[in-house]
Amino acid sequence: MADLTTDLTHRLPARYWRLGLFVLLLALLPVFVRSSYLLTIMIFIGLHTILTAGLCLLMGYAGQVSLGHAAFYGLGAYASAIATARYGLSPWLGLLLSMALTGGVALVIAWPIFKLKGHYLAMATLGFGYIIYIFFTEAASLTGGPSGLTGVPYLSIAGWAFDRDVRYYYLVWGVAAMVLMASLNIVNSRVGRALRAIHGSEVAAQSVGVNTARLKAQVFVISAVYAGLAGSLYAHYLTFVNPSPFGFHFSVMLVVMASVGGVATVWGAPFGAAMVTLLTEALRAVVPRLLDRASGEYEIIAFGVLLMLVMIFMPQGVVQGLTEVYTRWRRGRPVAARPAGKALLSLRRWLRVKG
Repeated sequence: MADLTTDLTHRLPARYWRLGLFVLLLALLPVFVRSSYLLTIMIFIGLHTILTAGLCLLMGYAGQVSLGHAAFYGLGAYASAIATARYGLSPWLGLLLSMALTGGVALVIAWPIFKLKGHYLAMATLGFGYIIYIFFTEAASLTGGPSGLTGVPYLSIAGWAFDRDVRYYYLVWGVAAMVLMASLNIVNSRVGRALRAIHGSEVAAQSVGVNTARLKAQVFVISAVYAGLAGSLYAHYLTFVNPSPFGFHFSVMLVVMASVGGVATVWGAPFGAAMVTLLTEALRAVVPRLLDRASGEYEIIAFGVLLMLVMIFMPQGVVQGLTEVYTRWRRGRPVAARPAGKALLSLRRWLRVKG
């Protein structure tokens, strides 16, 4: 039995063992967490993980910045809501339609958008996000306008509805685990190596025969499909959609999640999503009590400070930074050789002088 276990350990890639352990921990979490509020937060972390995984592929591997991914999230939510609440289609069919719609829209706009470079590309995606947000607000006959759309049914299987937080928790994180597995397979495939080549130097990648335009468009479509999937799950969880969650602020929040977790690794998605979502909920709970005002403006400040600290101390993201610190510690090397360690030593010396 021990020989069989050892053989399986050598045959299966390490990424599958990490994913299996991650899924096991998530499966056990509801046993210890009984609070409906905490389960709701965990469900939203799962939704944000799906979104951020697509952004990590797009930004960290293809090297393309998107400031309009909230639009795809909203398109997925509204497509599923309209299909089910207005036309009475099956929620599962609505989920598939939302993925098909977001993927189709991404494919249509990918070719003109990716002719742009640098800041122009980011501004183009930002403009697309604003156009979609205005459509959600102004097309009241279809989307319900600012008041939103109600009556979205729960997802169900053979009459067993996902109408409780625990049930939906397992559904969302099951989907998130499949998205992470698919993303890991992409990253560790021939396509993933080509994407890293594009990120390093698009000209060099083209010189060795990589079809950079097609690959960038494909990754853009995949990230949009992830967003559409998350949007559909969002709509069937709340059973209500309105335009406000799909604006520019949420697009920036997604970029912060990807950057904090680490865009160069798929595992940055769940960690970045968890950190930013928990920070947002903490601000919403603390700021109104202390200052008697809304926390929205302070969220932007907090996100900026968090992003600045990560870029200074762990420029590759929290996951990669902690992995490097742990690896150097295991090998007996001084952690101070890394940027974070140098900064901590400088701070310690400064405090000694001031003291």
